[in-house]
Amino acid sequence: SCLTLATQAEFGDGILHPPRTEKHTLELIVEISRKFDPWDLDNFQKAAKAVHLSGVHMPYWRDWMFACPSVFLAGEVLHTCHKFFADHPLKWIKEVMGDYELDTRFMVQHKRVGTRHFTKGVTHVNQMTGREYRDIQRTIVPSIAGAVPPRFVRTICALVDFFYLAQNPVHSSQSLQLMVQALADFHTFKDAIIQAEARKGKKGVKEDFSIPKLELLQSFNGTIMKLGNLMQFSADVTERLLITHCKDLFPRTSRQIKDFTEQCVQILNRQESMEIFGLYALLTSRGAPLVNAIHAEDEDVTTTNPALSWVSRVLPDEVRSIHGPRPVRNHFLKGILSGDALTAFQLNVTPDYKSLTPSDIRTKYALLDFNHALANFIRRSTLSGGEHSSWDPEHGRFRVWNKFRVQLHSAFQPRVIMPSRVVQAYPPSADFPLGNCDTVLIDAMGINGKMSIYVAQVRLIFQPTVRRGSKLELPSYLSDPLLYVQFYRFISSPDQCPEVAMWVVERTYMQDENGNRHREGAVIRVTDITHAVELIPVYGEAVVNNVSSATCLETYERFFLNSFADKESYHTFSTEFV
Repeated sequence: SCLTLATQAEFGDGILHPPRTEKHTLELIVEISRKFDPWDLDNFQKAAKAVHLSGVHMPYWRDWMFACPSVFLAGEVLHTCHKFFADHPLKWIKEVMGDYELDTRFMVQHKRVGTRHFTKGVTHVNQMTGREYRDIQRTIVPSIAGAVPPRFVRTICALVDFFYLAQNPVHSSQSLQLMVQALADFHTFKDAIIQAEARKGKKGVKEDFSIPKLELLQSFNGTIMKLGNLMQFSADVTERLLITHCKDLFPRTSRQIKDFTEQCVQILNRQESMEIFGLYALLTSRGAPLVNAIHAEDEDVTTTNPALSWVSRVLPDEVRSIHGPRPVRNHFLKGILSGDALTAFQLNVTPDYKSLTPSDIRTKYALLDFNHALANFIRRSTLSGGEHSSWDPEHGRFRVWNKFRVQLHSAFQPRVIMPSRVVQAYPPSADFPLGNCDTVLIDAMGINGKMSIYVAQVRLIFQPTVRRGSKLELPSYLSDPLLYVQFYRFISSPDQCPEVAMWVVERTYMQDENGNRHREGAVIRVTDITHAVELIPVYGEAVVNNVSSATCLETYERFFLNSFADKESYHTFSTEFV
């Protein structure tokens, strides 16, 4: 190991071995140098390998005062975590489940806007990037549940837990303890991988875990305590620059290695010159000043795209002509805010349907109890708020949207605004015979009169309207957009399902006066939503026939509330939600 004194046979023992310090390494090099001339490469290399050294007799850090390789060689998340996941755990899963079943489970998952969906599965991708590895980790745990032994699932879950905790932008003693415990859980249950004969090499089944990257994970806790969070050392930026500044430019060069670097630099210089000239031409043609005054004291550090920020202030109508990264749009400025102002909602000014009758909604969205649910909402709101209205929902008109956005502050850094999440509620169509509707977490008044947390599927986004010229005024509870949702109920907690460590929900049903069974629905305010969430079906041993990504949320009855959907959700379900 480059960080500890662990040997290859000890890489998988789950023990943090003593650090490989600067003093220890230099003493070994001096001792070997007394016996063999460093330029006698053959003998010197053999002696160095015998004491687990690389054979370099003058390390670059040898004269760095107070520097120790076991400290400054920090863990790197992209390769140590994500590449390790692709090279080992993902291959173990493929061996146990088989390509077809694993691909099918990823292919039939519900498509969410902003989340990668593997339309053709995950086993046939020849070349993946760190982004694909992360996207697979988001749903791998609930996807394999039921198809592999529970202890095997728990092993994979422990690793993904460790990866997510290691990527925290802010750490505490509690989060570090959870990270250490997650890695310990992996080593506790890793025998399930051997029992399943999932770890294989060129000579057949392996019964050891002599994996260098696995041993490096033991040092993460100490590195974070000494140097801070690991994301500051991630190679994501440099790997991305390799694509944008080398690979993408390769087709535009002569493809000769002798002057490839010079050609890339020339191409990048020309691109930058054209962008600067385009900005100059835009500003001079509109008579705008050519001096970009600093708008805020720290703007030169925090602005994602200085040119975009400049033009947005002096020529706001020309913002679209500037190409480059866009900052996160802040919906807290002009959107609809929740009662505690911690969540913002945004709907388009123009609705998808400007005027629908209750009959139109029942037919188009297949919501037979819409009138009953709306009447119940009006009755509850009238009793709780004391506002009365003569508006008749039976003869009313409604504006309807097919989607809206929900935006939150970061759970780790409350001053940071996260990118908004799209929540869909499309009616049945040829592509989506049962509708295309996302799921959310809501905090609303329960039947017992107390605030309760529910998981629900948004089926309709609407707002009552009054005819032009009418003197009728809508009460406050009808002035903001409303949602028709269908509920799920919690049936087990993470403690009751430790191998997956997720909440499990199932559909709720009710019977009408005729004895017909249908989904339980209700009307709520849009501001009752706290999070957009992801549900993964409880597949069981095999995926149901004839199910697809367009119908999976309507076909299955039970679902995992996916805590690995993103890092913010993971933090929420492991702290606040508990």
